[in-house]
Amino acid sequence: MATGALGCGALLGGVKPLTLDELQAKAKAFHETIEAPPFERTPEAIRRSVSETLSAADKALDRIGARKPSEMTFENTVRAIDDTLYKAGLSANRFAIIKDTHPDPAMRQAATEAIKRFEQWAVGVEYREDVYRAVKAVAARRPKLEGEDAKFLEETLRDYRRAGFELPKKDREEVERLRKELADLGTDFENNILKTRRPLEFTRKELEGVPESFLESKGIRSGANTYTILANVTYHYLTVMENARLEATRRRLCEARFRLAMEDNLPILQRMLSLRRRIASKLGYATWADYVIEPRMAGTADRAREFCLKVRDGLEKRFRDELELMRRMKVRDTGEAAARIRIWDWRYYANRIKKENYQVDAEALRAYFPYQQALRGLFETAGKVFGLRVVPVKPPYKWVEDLQLVAVLDAETDEPLGLLYLDMFPREGKYNHFAQYGIIEGKLRPDGLYQRPVAALICNFPAPQPNRPSLLQHDEVETLFHEFGHALHTILTRAKHARFSGTSVPRDFVEVPSQLLEEWAWNRKALDSFAADYRDPSKKLPPDILQKLKAARLATIGSFYRRQMGFALTDLALHMNWKEEEDPARLANYVFGDAFLPPPERSAFVAFFGHLVGYDASYYGYGWADAIVADIASVFEKSPKGFFDADLGRRLRREIYEQGDSRPVEVSIRKFLGRDWNLDAFFRKNGIEPPR
Repeated sequence: MATGALGCGALLGGVKPLTLDELQAKAKAFHETIEAPPFERTPEAIRRSVSETLSAADKALDRIGARKPSEMTFENTVRAIDDTLYKAGLSANRFAIIKDTHPDPAMRQAATEAIKRFEQWAVGVEYREDVYRAVKAVAARRPKLEGEDAKFLEETLRDYRRAGFELPKKDREEVERLRKELADLGTDFENNILKTRRPLEFTRKELEGVPESFLESKGIRSGANTYTILANVTYHYLTVMENARLEATRRRLCEARFRLAMEDNLPILQRMLSLRRRIASKLGYATWADYVIEPRMAGTADRAREFCLKVRDGLEKRFRDELELMRRMKVRDTGEAAARIRIWDWRYYANRIKKENYQVDAEALRAYFPYQQALRGLFETAGKVFGLRVVPVKPPYKWVEDLQLVAVLDAETDEPLGLLYLDMFPREGKYNHFAQYGIIEGKLRPDGLYQRPVAALICNFPAPQPNRPSLLQHDEVETLFHEFGHALHTILTRAKHARFSGTSVPRDFVEVPSQLLEEWAWNRKALDSFAADYRDPSKKLPPDILQKLKAARLATIGSFYRRQMGFALTDLALHMNWKEEEDPARLANYVFGDAFLPPPERSAFVAFFGHLVGYDASYYGYGWADAIVADIASVFEKSPKGFFDADLGRRLRREIYEQGDSRPVEVSIRKFLGRDWNLDAFFRKNGIEPPR
């Protein structure tokens, strides 16, 4: 086992592991249940599982639709639908994990086919007239419902309207057909991103400035003086783009990255945009963005775009000042008085600003952030803030050898709250970014037991090497906190119904719990608990380094958010302004370049922009969530106990993390803040006076 790989006992430094039987015994005391998912082990098992799952669900829905209207109640109809879809969804969640993580291509392919089949079925379920009539019959009887139950019925009826049930049957059937085609295309688009591979060979001279530790990593050196950099692997891309001194190297890698999956995905994107536009028009919406955003916090596409423009314009002066500083550095490097900052330059010069102006060398700081220490520090921090305890558990099944499993418990009552799988390092065929996957959602089951959740973190941190552990940059520590924030949102839920459980919230709110946890990655007390040189643990993170990191981050904050708003405005433009037969790459490059920096010529970053499936017309939600997070964080900042105010932490857990969407998220925010949220704290946090 390589240095830094974790055995079950080593994961939390001697914390005694629990067995699943022990966890289940604890759960029973709270009238709950907790269990590991029964992952399929062969392609045949996947194919059999999807067939059995959909057959059982169809039979259950048949029974619901066959009842006499006089016999239909909220419990045996609306709630029973949720129970049925929940059971089917558990299989789909397992298939998603297998598709994105399994080492065996045959397993990944079988899971992909199963997901396609499931998504086709799921769209079809939305258009079952017998089930719709059953829900309408319950609503017609005006049952006395309160809270989460009332919200459930109201939103179920809203979803039927959005599916087209107020349209003539012929039009509704066309919408169903188009949505099924769209679901298939979305799976293909994501798979093309997952499968695309673009190796580039460079000499050592061409990679001048790139850390030796990276170049000596497994798989990088491909010859006596050649190194293979994978443009499709984010870790490779960022390391070279931030450190390579030669502009030609940065340009070549950037152009390769911005052209990933072009041939395969541009035709698919064109078709997806066309289908989305037709569906929205059929349903009576001006644009797909208006359709998507209607049930979210922003409510309308215009409000979402207005938010993006307000942030973009508020950062204009800061952004221009940063670009000029970078440009002057490039002039010094090149001797060209008219030098300009290109899209392939900004990461390198942003990193140079950190190194030269703030003495922050992100690569050198890796020594202070060994993955295992960072993970332990994260768990300890969450424990202190939220009142939790994290313990290792022996997984009953591993799809890869270095997989880990932990349980999250309430520190005071010992109630098991959920399980979390950790698949943290890159490998061939694996999903190549960072994400949290819900596997078993929290829900009150028909037998009266509460099902505690199971989640997984699927990440791609630098892998451990024979002579050193996995070492993280500080921004990767921030990513670790972020993804665990999503996991806590899943695991801490108390929602009664699966559709409101954990991260099943409006898409422009879903990043709030994850981005909130990032605040502790910038907290001195939290970092001091784990940041130490792996070669000599007595050497802690230098006392002044955090202030330098914060100053360095602020020094390029305009670039960061202008790029983010570039993605958000591009996403909205594609779903508000795109015209049939127009080249989506051309529109995307124009909008993104106007907000940030022009992409390379003849490139199409949108072909590799996975957020266009699932996050379509919703990328603005990252910035939207950042603004809410800044407002919530300001409450901790004003507390004498700061970010380790346990009372505030418990309130945050209770009002934000546990609620899911069981009540309007605006209510949850108001319950924590004591008022409505606004943008003031966001601008002040970033050193800008709030615009009026």
